Amino acid sequence: QVQLVESGGGLVQAGGSLRLSCAASGRTFTTYPMAWFRQAPGKEREFVAAISWSGSTNYADSVKGRFTISSDNTKNTVYLQMNTLKPDDTAVYYCTAGGYGRGESEYPYWGQGTQVTVSS
Repeated sequence: QVQLVESGGGLVQAGGSLRLSCAASGRTFTTYPMAWFRQAPGKEREFVAAISWSGSTNYADSVKGRFTISSDNTKNTVYLQMNTLKPDDTAVYYCTAGGYGRGESEYPYWGQGTQVTVSS
């Protein structure tokens, strides 16, 4: 089993920044690739960004150029740096692991989610 714990969410004004963290524990050798998804109220959960063991990254068009996913392999932690935040970025952000691609069904392990609220 793999456990994922997110942190770093909160309330920020439009144009501001936040950094989310996701710490993985358990059978971490199975966790990569890792990814972030988000779910806004009344909407389906959507892919945000993913990172592979080798460090290659993949982003949704809506966040490309504003968000950066990175990892610290020594700490089994993945980060999501979010800059130039917009009200449309308001959502619960979920860390996930062990999958591949942009489909949520591909990922077997999920964190509990952290709320990000961007005020206008």
